[in-house]
Amino acid sequence: MNQYHYIAIDAATGRKCRGKLAGADETAAIAALQARGLFPTSLEPDLNLHAPTRPPVAGRVGPGRWRRSVGAREVTIFTRQLAALVNAGMPLVRGLDLLARQECNPRWRAVISGLGDGVRGGGTFSDGLARHPRLFDRMYVGLVRSGESGGSLELALERLARHREKAGRTKARVQAAMAYPVVIMAVAVAIVAALLVFVVPRFEAIFAGVLKGAPLPALTQAVLGGSRWLGRHGWGVLSAAMLAGAVIRWLAHTEAGARAAGRWSLRVPVIGPLLLKTATARFSRTLGTMLAGGVPILEALQLTGDACGQREVAAAVATVRRQVREGEGVARPLAATGVFPPVVAGMIEVGEETGTLPAMLARIADLYDEEVDNTVTALTSLLEPAMIVIMALVVGSIVLALFLPIIRIVQLLGG
Repeated sequence: MNQYHYIAIDAATGRKCRGKLAGADETAAIAALQARGLFPTSLEPDLNLHAPTRPPVAGRVGPGRWRRSVGAREVTIFTRQLAALVNAGMPLVRGLDLLARQECNPRWRAVISGLGDGVRGGGTFSDGLARHPRLFDRMYVGLVRSGESGGSLELALERLARHREKAGRTKARVQAAMAYPVVIMAVAVAIVAALLVFVVPRFEAIFAGVLKGAPLPALTQAVLGGSRWLGRHGWGVLSAAMLAGAVIRWLAHTEAGARAAGRWSLRVPVIGPLLLKTATARFSRTLGTMLAGGVPILEALQLTGDACGQREVAAAVATVRRQVREGEGVARPLAATGVFPPVVAGMIEVGEETGTLPAMLARIADLYDEEVDNTVTALTSLLEPAMIVIMALVVGSIVLALFLPIIRIVQLLGG
């Protein structure tokens, strides 16, 4: 028997838990966790026991390795292609074999082949997906399992493909909007640092030799002082910045740090409302997709909270889930959290009254996706000239500070 360290989510409470268990292999260990009502997100062998290594099985390796080699875009393309094949009447095993043969990435091809071998051996497609929690999240597995039990696997795959494509587009737009000012600022800082470290000291030597200690303009003195300070403390500043980044990164991976970062990010002007709109669109689309796929409301809310991407939003969804378990609807507890915009609760209430909640959630997601797109476009159009003006002011100030003494030198030579 081998020993494994696991990280899993409790289906009853929605909390993350860690532990250790014994199993003949990884498949048996995952099955044992699922029997306890736990959904594994990480499963690693205990290397300290020097357990004998088992021969590799085609298409099945540790989850951590696949995360580095297979991206979300590949999973989305696979879902869309498999949905098209199954919808065209092709058997599932044949479709998986076809997709495996055309795949260029050897690791991803091994995963798809392993899924086909599992179905061919009598297992279910959803059980095969559950063995790769890094690639196929709980929502993916839950929708596929619901489609298998209802005889509508092609519809489940189609819904998953649409969901992942729209969520991916929204995420890409937000990331591009947030990365743009960071890149521009980094370029500006690099240019200013290069000027202060390599260019300004040369001019300082010229000024000292020609002006013979004559007073320099205040702006020039300030730039020269900044250059000298950066030359003496530049490496210390860089080391401190790298250390601060490492500490922030470590804190962001802790539970308390992630929760605090989530609260802070939603309160940042301009960025906070954009993140809230993105989380609202993701919540609505995920919940609507799962309810349309036949997933029970309590399970759908739990999985939706995990997929929101914002800790404060996830906590609000957990509160809604507790109220729904006690017999409440979704709209009133959602409005009581104060996290989501009032229009969301209002539209959900209409959907509950008319029996069209999945369609109403899809409409909410489309509405907020459009708002996110408009916000990103407006933000980018404002940031571009603003960053250019800031760079021009900073670089122009340095250049002006260097040219003022040159003008005096020219005047002295002329006199």
